[in-house]
Amino acid sequence: QVQVAESGGGLVQAGESLRLSCTTPGSSIDDYAMGWFRHVPGQVREGRACIDWNGRSTYIPDDVKGRFTVTKDNANNTLYLQMNDLKPDDTGMYFCARDRKFRRVGVRRCSFESVYWGQGTQVTVSS
Repeated sequence: QVQVAESGGGLVQAGESLRLSCTTPGSSIDDYAMGWFRHVPGQVREGRACIDWNGRSTYIPDDVKGRFTVTKDNANNTLYLQMNDLKPDDTGMYFCARDRKFRRVGVRRCSFESVYWGQGTQVTVSS
């Protein structure tokens, strides 16, 4: 079983920034695509930013494009989500996921068949 651990959430005001971090203690992220997903009660969990195993391909949905950036730091075994100019609509529980497929190429719409999930970190943006 792969453990996934997120950190960095919090309460911020609209227009401010947050950086989320994700690690997989005891296992490497080097050969796996990863992503950030948001869940809001009553809604389907949705991909916010995903990156393939070697970092050459990313998916950022249009509503956060230009504000969210995903990076994969293999040397530090950490995935980051930089969120700038946050809006109240960005509020939700953010989950990190590590793909189970070895060396997935391309992360179209964060469509992973099977992943390991973290416990989530809450992001709340006040207006």
